[in-house]
Amino acid sequence: MDFLLDTEQRAFAHSLDAMLTAADIPSAVRDWSRGDHAAGRTLWRRVADAGVFALAAPEAYDGVGPLPIELAVAFVELGRQAVPGPLVETVSATVLLAGLDDPGPAKRLLPALVTGESTATVARAGSYALDGDVATTRLSLTADGELRLAPGHGPVRPSLDPARRLTLLHPGGELLATAPPFAQALLWARLATAAQALGVGLALLDRTVAYVRQRTQFGAPIGSFQVVKHRLADAKVALEFARPLVLGAAVTLDPADVAAAKVTACEAAYATARTALQLHGAIGYTAEYDLSLWLTKARALRTAWGTPGECREVVVSAVSGGARRS
Repeated sequence: MDFLLDTEQRAFAHSLDAMLTAADIPSAVRDWSRGDHAAGRTLWRRVADAGVFALAAPEAYDGVGPLPIELAVAFVELGRQAVPGPLVETVSATVLLAGLDDPGPAKRLLPALVTGESTATVARAGSYALDGDVATTRLSLTADGELRLAPGHGPVRPSLDPARRLTLLHPGGELLATAPPFAQALLWARLATAAQALGVGLALLDRTVAYVRQRTQFGAPIGSFQVVKHRLADAKVALEFARPLVLGAAVTLDPADVAAAKVTACEAAYATARTALQLHGAIGYTAEYDLSLWLTKARALRTAWGTPGECREVVVSAVSGGARRS
């Protein structure tokens, strides 16, 4: 199996990186965490104009997909730049709506999601929805297995990552389906989360390498110390090990492959975050320092759309023929 990106996929990644690098994303993230979504919405429309959300939508609904490999490529860059908003949730909602037996809700809701005119969030009954206060399409999966268009949301709750604003969705609302294909939506959500976490980890590593090159101690850059080199090398190896798993999972879209990619990428990003925090010292703990935008996101993504334990259970079940190990 070939995990190497082709010329068009690499060009897509470079164009996204250039577009996002030119934006003042740290300011947009901090505004978003305070409930000011103006800059974030402008950034969201740029991401949509680049075709990111169209990758998960079929052509029948103004999309160009499904293209899971290109989606993974895009989400690595979105994670690398710490773009705020319900990115994964909009992809999950797109897959969920596109898979309904009745095409009516998809025809009505998907074109606006593809173009970035609207955003979406998805949550099971009783669980928190990401950015329910800003999402214009709120999909709620009830305990009875129904998919409903939630009429509103509750108060915003704090999150470890200030840019991930959590709300409960109001019960009731328009019934969209009685047996929605949530397993497929979960699969794409985990793939996107894995790719996003990989991007977060790569950004943390790059920023830490740059920092240890310019911070001096005992008259020398701390990056010249062997113990620092070892910590950074461990982080690099973990991230580079996760990269082919993410791309491979995008090729197969097998639940076990996606779960393995998700847990590996998220654990690599979290380990890199711990290394970054330690090597930055006291400044790494300050919320005003931009590193915090990636540190908190690495921890939040670790349990988003499936904890490490849940993802490992999927993998173990697959390799053991579906039998649960004791």
